[in-house]
Amino acid sequence: MSIEVKVPQLPESVADATLVAWHKSPGDKVSRDENLADLETDKVVLEVPAPADGVLKEIRISDGTTVTAGDILAILEEGEASGESAPSAEAPAAEVDAGAEEDEGDDAEPGKAAGRLSPAVRRLVDEHDLDTAEIRGSGRDGRITKADVMGFLEKREAGGKEKGEREPAAAAPAKPAQPAPVPAPPPAPRGAREERRVPMTRMRTRIAERLVEAQATAAMLTSFNEVDLGAVMDIRKRYRDSFEKKHGVRIGFMSFFAKAAIEALRKFPVVNASVEGSEIIYHDYYDIGIAVSTERGLMVPVLRDADLMSFADIERTIGEFAVKARDGKIGVDDLTGGTFTITNGGVFGSLMSTPIINPPQSAILGMHKIQDRPMVVNGEIRIRPMMYIALTYDHRIIDGREAVQFLVSVKESLEDPARLLIQL
Repeated sequence: MSIEVKVPQLPESVADATLVAWHKSPGDKVSRDENLADLETDKVVLEVPAPADGVLKEIRISDGTTVTAGDILAILEEGEASGESAPSAEAPAAEVDAGAEEDEGDDAEPGKAAGRLSPAVRRLVDEHDLDTAEIRGSGRDGRITKADVMGFLEKREAGGKEKGEREPAAAAPAKPAQPAPVPAPPPAPRGAREERRVPMTRMRTRIAERLVEAQATAAMLTSFNEVDLGAVMDIRKRYRDSFEKKHGVRIGFMSFFAKAAIEALRKFPVVNASVEGSEIIYHDYYDIGIAVSTERGLMVPVLRDADLMSFADIERTIGEFAVKARDGKIGVDDLTGGTFTITNGGVFGSLMSTPIINPPQSAILGMHKIQDRPMVVNGEIRIRPMMYIALTYDHRIIDGREAVQFLVSVKESLEDPARLLIQL
């Protein structure tokens, strides 16, 4: 039987997508839920899973074509696929995602975030006429995963309900939707005078639009300060092994900066605000965006309610975001919202920069390279690990006084981390 392979339901804020790559060719055998193609939107890469085992009979949409939800991409001839399962080399990424889901499973509520189902999960739910409110989601923010649905079906079968119903076949491990960057052209021979034109990806185009929008709509100004990170480095060195042993994640600098920034935002709430028309919207919560660099461009996943997260929670979540961004698995929900952003150019060696605001936010904190420099401490010259920090802010609503005091607050918290414990 022939089955139409269609563009899955796109995220709510996405109107269309570009088909960037087919992973299969006509005549190839495929397994149910195996990734057939990648669709690139303005924000993320989406997978097109195979609806059943079979052979890919025909491809109707070529690479580079813009498509919308429901468009027919290919024709699949249903039948048993005897092809080999996905290579085991891809297992680590899947294991990381599964582990992340288990970490939050205990607190998840049945049916939470049920409206944000992946194509594979939605198909299982529809096939078995399931009520998502009865399924406990173990994914991030309570999302329902395929494993949750399969587990629910197994429990229901064991309980004697719907006997005789065909048990869904176990799918091969899903192949990660690898980033699809535009490859850099090879270097030209010395003396050659050639030009190359390479189209921007949808994500790079969107990044460019947002950066120009930020500069055109906000009165951006940047203030600087410098921080002695000796105390933070001592804490990391002293508790590195015990922290990792207990929490299963290394303690980095970003968790300290996130905590310090949140304390500063409490003191100066306008830095956590945004502008909408002639109104200032103050946010009484702290959703902190963390800039993550990928081969496809810069992404800013958001730590929801970061003020309620521990150091370990922050480090673990950032690590999960990095893996998902690298594998093209990051979702639109991960990137939506945010009241304040932190970016770290220091990992690339930047000593000082003026970061650009991430609209509609009103400020962004820039971290930079830690460099030993001679400093005067108590009348003596000492070599200290110093970092320049920058705050770019929208001068329409944030005055220089507030911006400078915000940076001073961040500096004080990092130079004396005990202030973070007693919220000074």
